[in-house]
Amino acid sequence: MARELTGGNRLHTTRRVFLTGLLASAAAGCASAPKSTVQWVDPATLRARRLIRAAEAQVGVTTTYDGSYRKIGFPGGDVPMDKGVCTDVVIRAYRAAFGLDLQRLIHEDMEAHFDAYPNLPKWGLSAPDPNIDHRRVLNMRTFFQRYAQELPISPRPLDYRPGDIITQSDGQTFNHVAIVTDKLCWSGKRYELVHNISRGTQVNDMLFAYPINGHFRFLPPPEATDMPVAALKSYMNRARA
Repeated sequence: MARELTGGNRLHTTRRVFLTGLLASAAAGCASAPKSTVQWVDPATLRARRLIRAAEAQVGVTTTYDGSYRKIGFPGGDVPMDKGVCTDVVIRAYRAAFGLDLQRLIHEDMEAHFDAYPNLPKWGLSAPDPNIDHRRVLNMRTFFQRYAQELPISPRPLDYRPGDIITQSDGQTFNHVAIVTDKLCWSGKRYELVHNISRGTQVNDMLFAYPINGHFRFLPPPEATDMPVAALKSYMNRARA
């Protein structure tokens, strides 16, 4: 017959049982603990998010589509914030996210390589004009072709990644530029765009609303912010290598 536990023996045995159970419970907990969900995010992804957030911040602020010619400052010039066109969304986003001034960069590049840029007869230009050149889609597209990472134009929606720049055209008079966001549309099949396409800055599902004729990735690191355009291309090529 088992001896009845009394006094100190009972206390000692109870403590031993408790500790044994505690260790077993801890071991079981370690064995079944879920793997960490913390993921390393590469710098390019973080820069893409910054660009997207800077563009989305214009929603409800820029409420009008207005492509009127205006004299603006240089560098860092802008039209009133409640107005703008599709290119202004991109220009403002790069300034807010990275301090990168596309007005300055495009003007510097056009000064050095004016013939590399389209010069439609209706524009009537014989030299660069820093008031308007950077606000024209055809010029912005040319700049990205020269300095950004140019990516394939694809029929697969998810080839267009958050932070990418796309240009669209009907091949005639319609030209457009937009930033791909990190928000999937209702079907989950493609990312929405942030852009100004006649009613101010908006986020909506228009990736394939018009033919895409340019697909770019331009996420320069901080040290490229104040770099002269002449040094930018080789720097970006080395950064991608």
